[in-house]
Amino acid sequence: MQNFKLVIEYDGTAYHGWQRQNNICTIQETIEDALKTMTGQSVTLIGSGRTDAGVHATGQVANFCLETRLTSDVFARGLNSLLPPDIVIKDCTAVGEGFHARYDARSKVYDYRILNRPIPAALFRQYSWHIKLSLDLDAMRTAMLWLKGQHDFSAFEATGSSRSHAVRTVIGVNLFGRDEDGHVVFSIEADGFLRHMVRNIVGTLVDVGLGKISPKGFEDVMISKDRRLAGITAPAHGLFLREVKYTSGR
Repeated sequence: MQNFKLVIEYDGTAYHGWQRQNNICTIQETIEDALKTMTGQSVTLIGSGRTDAGVHATGQVANFCLETRLTSDVFARGLNSLLPPDIVIKDCTAVGEGFHARYDARSKVYDYRILNRPIPAALFRQYSWHIKLSLDLDAMRTAMLWLKGQHDFSAFEATGSSRSHAVRTVIGVNLFGRDEDGHVVFSIEADGFLRHMVRNIVGTLVDVGLGKISPKGFEDVMISKDRRLAGITAPAHGLFLREVKYTSGR
């Protein structure tokens, strides 16, 4: 029995998220079907976590176990020849039998991309949220400092979520931009994320950037633990899972 670790890039536009579901197309199912074509075996792909419908990834991680003589290089080449062009295996490596893509993850890094200019984009419009009015990036940077550290993030959690608690630890946050084309990128690293947490944070930070909420008001929203006081859920198509980090040797 061998265990293989995949690093995967995908455009989530055409998919209903990562996790296999009945009668709808997902990233997990598409890769599992390609593995079955290669090996003749039904393979369960273990992802580092779910991404929602329309969300993209440049560094999703997954692993699968099976009895095979095929090498990691063969799997990488074979999968990329079978997968549609919007899913790419960036790396495939043989790992120890104890590696688990989800349970061994130490932290994840998400990027959210905003196009901040009066006119929309014709190209790459499915990869950023278009905000017409100029954002106050300094105010947003001040507000997002409240995110760092361990907090209850209930105010930024989608309703109906199933979890034991809403406490997560944010390791780092950054806001890059605005470049000559008007692109702004919000980046956040945490030990875990609640459902829609990043998109709800971004929606609230945009309200800060538009002057609807003060930086101190952003903290008040966090402390309230009340989703109703936070901003809208930013569109899925601006969100990217950039990296999943593991402890050394993983």
